[in-house]
Order: sequence, then C-alpha cells, then structure tokens
Amino acid sequence: MTRLLIADDHPAFRRGLELMLADVDDVEIVGAAETGLRAVELAEQLAPDVILMDLRMPDLDGIEATRRLSRSAPATAVVVLTMFEDDDSVFAAMRAGARGYLLKGAEQDEIARAVLAAAAGEALFGPEIARRVIAHFANGTGSTAAAFPSLTSREREVLEMVAAGKGNATIAHELMISLKTVRNHVSNIFTKLQVSGRSAAIVKARDAGLGGS
Repeated sequence: MTRLLIADDHPAFRRGLELMLADVDDVEIVGAAETGLRAVELAEQLAPDVILMDLRMPDLDGIEATRRLSRSAPATAVVVLTMFEDDDSVFAAMRAGARGYLLKGAEQDEIARAVLAAAAGEALFGPEIARRVIAHFANGTGSTAAAFPSLTSREREVLEMVAAGKGNATIAHELMISLKTVRNHVSNIFTKLQVSGRSAAIVKARDAGLGGS
C-alpha cells in the first residue's frame, strides 16, 4: 500500500483530491498539509511514500519544501501537482528532487499513475510538461535552465553576457535597458547563484556551458 500525503493550501482542492483518490487501489491517504512547512513536519512524522505537493503555499513554498524533504525524508517521493507550467517552476522542482510534475486538472488515473510510479522510484510527468521539457532541451536551452532554474529568462540572458566577459555598460547597450536595471539583474544573479562576485558567477556560468569555454 502506497502511503500518500496531500499538500495544498486550498481546503476544497485538498478534499477533492482525497475523494478522487480514496478508491484507488494500493493508495492510502495518511494526511493533508495546508502549508509547505506543515508538509515537511508531517512527512517526518508520518513517513509517507509519496507527497502530492502544490508549489505556491504559505510559510514555505513547494520547491523549498521538496528541497528540505530530499534531506530530511529522502525515502519520501514528491510529485508536484500545480497550476504553474512555466520552465522556471518545472526545472526548479526537478532540481529540488521532485519525481513527477502534473498540472491541476489531471485525471484520476494520471495522478494515480504518477503517485505509484514515484513510490516505485520512477519519475512521471504529465503530457503537457513532458512536451515542454523535450522542447526545451531540443531548443538547446534546457541545460542552462536546469542548471539555474531560479533565474528568470532575462537574468539568464544577462548571465550569459556576463560569462562572455561583457561589462554592465555593454550589456545595458545591447539589451537596450538602463545601467541601473543591469546592476539589479546582476545583483539578483549573484544572490541566486550564491556567489560573492562577478568572477565566481562567470566560473559557474561557464561550467554550465554559458558564454563560451
């Protein structure tokens, strides 16, 4: 029997999932959490096999909750169930350790398959997400998005130019934005990459294939 915990901040949606999955063979719902922090606490207490995790929740979002669970409860698999299908969310969830990614509105059998697959150590993505992931890698941008999922598209663009050795003034000119905006982007990049300066950011970016060798 696969022990399942549901984490979502909308009571009606949580209840709907409970009703939807209550009669699925081999799945037992052992608890529900309304915040990411509560999901982590319950996972440590109840040791579920799988958590259905929303991304946008109070106290702690689903990405950080998944990241913490990969450390504190590594035997528990996370399947993201969310309304967000943007590349940043998908790749951030993957890097945090999610073993599945479905969009809200998925049918009962699709959710059940993802839960059982995750419990068996497999990964399963909804068809919409699978197409996005395949297209992203086919376009040659998957590696950078996967390497730096917290960056926005513009921040990745700025980072690539930084990695190519371009200064802030040049970046501002080429992107037709203000120097102050470039500085803000660069500051955000340093924070998200957890680096102290430009040279460290360049090393990380080039290791990921940005800006040339």
